[in-house]
Amino acid sequence: MISNRVQETVDENIRSRRSLRAFLNTPVANEDIEAILDVAARAPSGTNTQPWKVYVLKGDRLHSFSEKILATYNQPELAEQHAEEYRYYPTEWRSPYIDRRRMVGWDLYALLGLGRENKRGMHQQHARNFQFFDAPVGLIFTIDRVMEQGSWLDYGMFLQNIMLAARARGLDTCPQAAFTQFHRIVAEELKLPDNEMLVCGMSLGFADMNKIENSLVTERASVAEFVQFLE
Repeated sequence: MISNRVQETVDENIRSRRSLRAFLNTPVANEDIEAILDVAARAPSGTNTQPWKVYVLKGDRLHSFSEKILATYNQPELAEQHAEEYRYYPTEWRSPYIDRRRMVGWDLYALLGLGRENKRGMHQQHARNFQFFDAPVGLIFTIDRVMEQGSWLDYGMFLQNIMLAARARGLDTCPQAAFTQFHRIVAEELKLPDNEMLVCGMSLGFADMNKIENSLVTERASVAEFVQFLE
């Protein structure tokens, strides 16, 4: 039987997981990264297919990777030549999803003092995605193109395990779909084989809690809003 202490620890890891957008340059040991990925790989997957593959970027390699993407992102005429390989968001938004999306965006920009007219500031903030928000570790995730929708569901559980295992070690993360626009650059820089498809990126490190953007806590719907008990 699981003790109350274990339950509280697990619950706290889940509740304290947030997408942090500013990190310290404190190094993260390879041994800790390996331990996080090892435990995360216990995520369930249909018939134990384990569809995940991970590229860990640190140091000079992380910096050069970021600079290559930023060089394109910061030139609109080049950036518009790049598009996501898969749709992360719906093509037609409706409530309540669009309301939640807008709220988190404007709440973040408000903390940073960015008004709706400050397009340059918004562009610069979005660019920080491609610097992994100054985290010392950048993770890039890929999946074999032969895998179908079910394996993408499995992948989500693997990503969640990484974030929770990181929290258990005092580390924070930010999962990032922003990289998908530049999947061709990612493939070139990491020399991905043709059968591998970019899923997303993730920042990993020790959060800088002195940064105002890390004070953002997003709202969650109550259980009553999304659950029906049928007895």
